[in-house]
Amino acid sequence: MKMKLFTAMASLLVLAGAASTAEARRYDGDRSYSGYSERGYGKRKASHYRKARRHASRGSRRGYRHARRYRGSEGYATHASRSGVGARPRRWCGWYMRTRRGGGPEYNLAWNWRKYGSPSGPQVGAVVVWRHHVGEITGRAANGKWIVRSGNDGGRVRERARSVAGAIFRVG
Repeated sequence: MKMKLFTAMASLLVLAGAASTAEARRYDGDRSYSGYSERGYGKRKASHYRKARRHASRGSRRGYRHARRYRGSEGYATHASRSGVGARPRRWCGWYMRTRRGGGPEYNLAWNWRKYGSPSGPQVGAVVVWRHHVGEITGRAANGKWIVRSGNDGGRVRERARSVAGAIFRVG
């Protein structure tokens, strides 16, 4: 009887000791940056990445310094613009069209390009306006789609064949 009691107590102590020595990462709400201190980056770097995730613009991982230094209170970049149309906003397809066609700051919003010029059909040189994007038609692809050049298409200025179904066309 004493031997069974001793064995039970010993196994409980072994289990309790094993559970307390397990290494667990603290969950900070964002799994993509948790564990930096375990990877050798240290506590300061882990803290920096948590701040970066909180303060960076939505969807961006550029970091806290970038968000603080280059973004104003309305999400506009604070660096000087070379185009003369003002600072580039976070959603900048309309702003890019302003650098190409002119217009006031109201044209930074893509949907406002539906008021530009006069209505037309799809043709080379026309401005094509979707609900959340704007670009200009530069050609026609072999598959029947139109080639559109636009800003903020994948985070850069890009020219590619796109379907223009449901879009509005304007010529200036």
